[in-house]
Amino acid sequence: MKFLDIGEVSARTGVKPSALRYYEEIGLIESLFRHGLRRQFSSDVLLQIKLITMGQAAGFSLEEIAGMFGRDGRADLPRDVLHRKADEIDDKIQQLSALRDTLRHVADCKAPSHMECPTFRRLVEFSGKRGRVRLKRKRPAFASDI
Repeated sequence: MKFLDIGEVSARTGVKPSALRYYEEIGLIESLFRHGLRRQFSSDVLLQIKLITMGQAAGFSLEEIAGMFGRDGRADLPRDVLHRKADEIDDKIQQLSALRDTLRHVADCKAPSHMECPTFRRLVEFSGKRGRVRLKRKRPAFASDI
């Protein structure tokens, strides 16, 4: 088995060594031993770091991500939580799409004033309603947060 030192793990994942040390400190990853002062990892750590990075991009905190790894470092992904997060991302995509459409309309609108433009007013009204709906539908990420 080939071992990767912390510098190689950092270079291959784009995660700074300080972040890797922090991940190890909070139990997200585990080094196997040290070669001099440099931590050595199994190649499995690359997949773990990809999962951590993907989880962060999806909006999970490091604490939430840590709860998705078993004691052996293997992912134990709660499917219901992932479905809820995917739903949240869908909601965010809809909000961002509406915002994009509003911005494009404002940039291209021929009306002398945007406040005189019925399309602009309708888009703003829709955007305001979406924000209120989102607040009502917010759900906890984990059942333990209820």
